[in-house]
Amino acid sequence: MKKRSTLVYLILVILIIILLLANLMTGSSDISVSLLTDIVLSHSRQDALGVIIWDIRIPRLIEAAFLGGALALSGYLLQSFFANPIAGPYVLGISSGAKLLVAILMVFSYKFFFSMSSLMMVIASFVGSCIAALLVIIVAKKVRNMAVLIVCGVMIGYVCSAATELIVAFADDSNIVNLHNWSMGSFGAASWSNVKIIIPVVVIGMLASFVLSKGISVYMFGEAYASSVGMNIKLFRLMLILVSSLLSAIVTAFAGPISFVGIAVPHLIRSVTKTSDVKTMIGASFLGGAAACLLCDLLARCMFAPMELSVSTITAVFGAPIVIVMLLKRKRDQ
Repeated sequence: MKKRSTLVYLILVILIIILLLANLMTGSSDISVSLLTDIVLSHSRQDALGVIIWDIRIPRLIEAAFLGGALALSGYLLQSFFANPIAGPYVLGISSGAKLLVAILMVFSYKFFFSMSSLMMVIASFVGSCIAALLVIIVAKKVRNMAVLIVCGVMIGYVCSAATELIVAFADDSNIVNLHNWSMGSFGAASWSNVKIIIPVVVIGMLASFVLSKGISVYMFGEAYASSVGMNIKLFRLMLILVSSLLSAIVTAFAGPISFVGIAVPHLIRSVTKTSDVKTMIGASFLGGAAACLLCDLLARCMFAPMELSVSTITAVFGAPIVIVMLLKRKRDQ
């Protein structure tokens, strides 16, 4: 089993390296390997290609990798929390809650002429994620059927999305395009200033996940067992939701809501590794999410170039069938 997990890690790392190179070399201007090597080694920004590589493509691929990993890891934590493989930040409405708060902040910043910093976006997104997660937890205490919980999460997401669309509809004409593009999910606004915030936040979220890994292993046997071995259930659940909300929030703040990655990637990783070891799943889910978003971003940019699709369009095309198969398999096993 350990050899299998190691092999999966190795394959994911190789896949990420290949996708990093593909993202750097392809786009509106295709760049050869030799030219790319010269630009990267010389750190040159003296011509248009140097600017494209250093100021557009490298920040974008870093953002896609880290945010994709954060999204998949957030999905795994939520699935562990609710003991349901269909749970995820997008399905449970947590991403939509973050989207709503960020959209409100955007509109207020345009209307009252104050500069909206990246930190403000992260905080607004985190607050929105926590509010949506709290609503889902309240519902979870009222219902025992996980299918009903998922439906309630979807409904919370629809309400938040509808509120966001109303905000976009009544925004000033000059702001509608920015709000609409962001709300569709994209890594197109990547920049070095964003990367400097994304990396520390995601690293903190990942380290916190590893710290919680032992508790997650115990919690997966049920709350009764966890209580019997002395775990503080309330504190653990709070920490797990906060970490998951933070990871989901950083994604929504900088890339908008991205669908299905948080559900499909942990499921695929679990199916391939065939392990329930939490630390293995945390690392592999992060790498899987990074690879998935790098691939989807590459397809979004190149499939209908020069027109660029939203990343959520691509993730939905690949992720939705995986979720359907997962549901059918789960029903058959029952």
